[in-house]
Amino acid sequence: MQNTVTPTHCPYCALQCGMNLTPAPDGTVGVSERTDFPVNRGALCGKGRTAPALLSSGVRLTSPLVRSAAGTLVPASWDEALDRIAEGLRRTRAEHGPDAVGVFGGGGLTNEKAYGLGKFARVVLGTSQIDYNGRFCMSSAAAAGTRAFGLDRGLPFPLEDVPRTGCVILVGSNPAETMPPSLRYFTELRENGGTLIVVDPRRTRTAEQADLHLAPRPGTDLALALGLLHLVVAEGRTDEAYIRERTTGWEETRAAAMAHWPEYVERITGVSVPQLREAVRLFCEPEAAMVLTARGPEQQSKGTDTVGAWINLCLATGRAGRPLSGYGCLTGQGNGQGGREHGQKADQLPGYRKLTDPAARAHVAGVWGVDPDSLPGPGRSAYELLDALGTDIRSLLLMGSNPVVSAPRAAHVEERIRALDFLAVCDVVLSETAALADVVLPVTQWAEETGTTTNLEGRVLLRRRAVTPPEGVRSDLEVMHELAARLGGERGLEKGFPTDPEEVFEELRRASAGGPADYSGITYRRLAEENGVFWPCPAPADGPPGTADAADAEDAAFDALPDDPAHADDAGPGVHPGTPRLFLDRFATEDGRARFAPVSHRAIAEEPDDEYPVLLTTGRVVAQYQSGAQTRRVDELNTAAPGPFVELHPRLAERLGAAEGDPVAVVSRRGRAVAPARITTAIRADTVFMPFHWAGEGRANTLTNPALDPTSRMPEFKACAVRVEAVEAPPPGSGA
Repeated sequence: MQNTVTPTHCPYCALQCGMNLTPAPDGTVGVSERTDFPVNRGALCGKGRTAPALLSSGVRLTSPLVRSAAGTLVPASWDEALDRIAEGLRRTRAEHGPDAVGVFGGGGLTNEKAYGLGKFARVVLGTSQIDYNGRFCMSSAAAAGTRAFGLDRGLPFPLEDVPRTGCVILVGSNPAETMPPSLRYFTELRENGGTLIVVDPRRTRTAEQADLHLAPRPGTDLALALGLLHLVVAEGRTDEAYIRERTTGWEETRAAAMAHWPEYVERITGVSVPQLREAVRLFCEPEAAMVLTARGPEQQSKGTDTVGAWINLCLATGRAGRPLSGYGCLTGQGNGQGGREHGQKADQLPGYRKLTDPAARAHVAGVWGVDPDSLPGPGRSAYELLDALGTDIRSLLLMGSNPVVSAPRAAHVEERIRALDFLAVCDVVLSETAALADVVLPVTQWAEETGTTTNLEGRVLLRRRAVTPPEGVRSDLEVMHELAARLGGERGLEKGFPTDPEEVFEELRRASAGGPADYSGITYRRLAEENGVFWPCPAPADGPPGTADAADAEDAAFDALPDDPAHADDAGPGVHPGTPRLFLDRFATEDGRARFAPVSHRAIAEEPDDEYPVLLTTGRVVAQYQSGAQTRRVDELNTAAPGPFVELHPRLAERLGAAEGDPVAVVSRRGRAVAPARITTAIRADTVFMPFHWAGEGRANTLTNPALDPTSRMPEFKACAVRVEAVEAPPPGSGA
């Protein structure tokens, strides 16, 4: 390997931190700071620093595996493995029809691979049954944002705006552990005189930095937001001119909020009336303020309405579509934003187009060279797809996901996966899900391939190939090309699945042109030269009406603000610069107005009772990531976070007779998980917390409730009823 420095981006969370990679002669790869990238400005967390550990052939797959007659996975050639997959999918289609074949993707796939997978499902397989694990990430925020603003982009402004606002309400997010380099933005906010309010049932590392910490009972974020809006109205803090000029639906929303008076909300949430009043004061007194949500309020069976209630708070106070103000969602997965924009979701086509829109179908079908009527309609959402495995869906092609650990009611999902007639998995490592497959294909990972991702700000980025993949490893694009050749017969379908990522991106540009997520003005060259481009970014010749006006409005609004690196115009004359800030002139609705959502509090799907008297909530720890399939293979990260635990309040521990480190069992209606007790006053006495990164007996998602939000189809990961039991340690010498 040459000692060449390659600027690229981290493979993990949606910050997509910039980093430099330098291969060494001994085969290792060094990581160094990349200070030119504005999101992390050189900072990296432990996961980013140790990411090259996964490039080693000792921890990752380097040969296809097939299920032998004896039932074990054994090495095979690529031709044998691909032939087996093609035969398995072909047989299912012939016997049960195209919708008996499912496709499940991942929020870590590049835009090119996500785009290709959606096209492969609909054109080659002809199935409607495709979704991805990003449905478990921010689908409720996406649904609420689209309903309110006409468009969903995680953050409608760059992170650089956060330190310059007056107040941030951070709801259900713990960036100190989930995306540590972002914490500096909130630290700088306070250093600049702004205030931080954190809403979380746990006193997390992030909550410890807050000016005000509100600790509601899990599943009551909707009531909390309604109570704050009630006080905004009662105290005369609404922005009536803004409401009149830029919104619709206020009267119904106002009436719904007034039914949630402070004392009532205190009883529901456990947040005191004085704290409610202080939160309103801190949020309303500055000229600008923001609300940022994450999985806490979103992963609920009422997540869309919950996020909608927080958006209502922004709209009522004139805090959306104005400089340094607004609602935003902190996307979790590395390409959770781009992954759903370009066709992995069951109901969407590239460019964030609706699959049910005839014009959208015609446009994309034209790019793909197929009849619009040949495209299948919407399919099942992620959990519903997984729940149908082995019955309606008989074969599954899975890329970059590990639902055996990450899906709710995980033991049931594992049973459904085992019931499949055929399972093919493309992954970097032998995950718990891949271990159940009939065929496993070893594919390239972040540093071994070039491709684009879209971070939480809507900034499209170029990840560059820095090292050569091991012999025996191929890219997901090559997999789709080869399978299209085998399944397409004489139709030559493989021609529509090029293996060059830039060629795929050029087609993606055409497919997205004119859509809500318009990438048509973005090129690899621009991404390299400009350090990323914010969408929408239409091509000059076919930019949608109003685009130039939006750019002009942003210029005018921010002329008075110094030091605005997100708006540096490096695109050149006649080229759209991209859109760092949305909605400054109008919202993306037909009339340009934002929509209030009249919502009311309702209970979680499964409230505690005598049999299950405690609430379980789940989340992440700083040293592990998602299902842990990759980070659990890194020694340094395992040393920092070696296994699961149950966080519980001292009063609950005392009732159980449990001491620190004792094994305790958490039991729900769906199963049982066992892990060591971690006793702390940082959690509510009626709540326990488990991280969800581990498989085995400590698998938190064995317990979680798959109750779905009626709009987003997001499962209720964040709140379910459980009981906690002491577990007797096995006697010495028992071998247990």
